[in-house]
Amino acid sequence: MNENVTFKIFRGEPDNDGDPFGEMVEYTVQMDEGMVVLDVIHRIQAEHAPDLSCRWNCKAGKCGSCSAEVNGKPRLMCMTRMEEVMEETPDGEPVLVKPMQAFPLTKDLVTDTSWAYEMNKKMVPINGPEEKNWEFNQNEANRIQEFRSCIECMLCVNTCHVLREHQKFDEFAGPRFFVRLAGLEMHPLDIENRIPEIKEDFGIGYCNITRCCTEICPAGINITDNAIIPLKERVISEYYDPISILAKKIGLRK
Repeated sequence: MNENVTFKIFRGEPDNDGDPFGEMVEYTVQMDEGMVVLDVIHRIQAEHAPDLSCRWNCKAGKCGSCSAEVNGKPRLMCMTRMEEVMEETPDGEPVLVKPMQAFPLTKDLVTDTSWAYEMNKKMVPINGPEEKNWEFNQNEANRIQEFRSCIECMLCVNTCHVLREHQKFDEFAGPRFFVRLAGLEMHPLDIENRIPEIKEDFGIGYCNITRCCTEICPAGINITDNAIIPLKERVISEYYDPISILAKKIGLRK
């Protein structure tokens, strides 16, 4: 590669009202073969701006720390190769790198995702047999194993219009936590009923199945079809299916 490429990186902090305040700052960086966007950020820190803030940890697409927006698309910086970025960037235009827009700004490319920790606390954990020698069919295990590959990068939350555009953080759990709820609800030995909370507290009705979360997931989880839609179906069965409601009233279904 060995060429100079111009980047525009967001530099800023929250103002007194907590709103993001800053500007896009240009840096010119020499490219090396095989670089990813996170390599570029590190080079900018080393050669131009040692005070540039970004969050990262594993550099292997497993920790979810280095989420940002590259050319307007939410991505993991450590898994986004510069060859691909250069192909999509118009000639003569800089590569744009911004923090995730759905979350409050902390500094530069770092956002405050503490909402996720608070949402996580609201989830009722697995409620199964007291004896921990649980046994169930491998097919049942396979169904929920996909959800365990979530790295909590929050890219799905950042691309979800309910949260990004409408800021329904108090009313909507978002795709990451519907993945967690699906894993709990579909566990073969779990006896907890979370459907009322999924409907009312976690606001699954806000999701209108755009599949943007599935398309952006770096772990390849089919969030929409395998987590959100099955949860919606359970809510419908519980609250809107007349046969199910009648069966429950006459005692055929608990």
